Amino acid sequence: MNETTAQVTKGDGYAVANLSDLGDGPGFRKIRKELGVTAFGVNAIVLPPSYSTGGHYHDEQEELYFLHSGRIAIEFGDGTKHELEPGGLAWVDASTVRKLHNLSDSEDAVYVIVGGKDGYVGRDGKLPEGETRFGADGPPGA
Repeated sequence: MNETTAQVTKGDGYAVANLSDLGDGPGFRKIRKELGVTAFGVNAIVLPPSYSTGGHYHDEQEELYFLHSGRIAIEFGDGTKHELEPGGLAWVDASTVRKLHNLSDSEDAVYVIVGGKDGYVGRDGKLPEGETRFGADGPPGA
């Protein structure tokens, strides 16, 4: 059975949506809440042109930042700055202060943040009965 609410389609064990349907204008897009993710935190942020966030850190959760569009600078508590372009990634430990700045004066920057704690569960993927890997060797990296 499928259910569609707020442009999110939910089925038995899945949910799909488009980021643009989860909000308008600058600010947070609550991916975790809207899609029903429970194992980790995940949000997107639309950062307006030339905008800088304040610094922040966490007590427990580390974060992974993925830049979807635009260009940003991420600055860490030690003063180190790195520029990210679309496809760029930055991992940040919980206690490390971080702040971001949109480097464009005309375009939004959009990034996704995934947060969690207590470690990686390992490669626990399994093939359903009757399924085989892609091709003879599986997809690259499998």
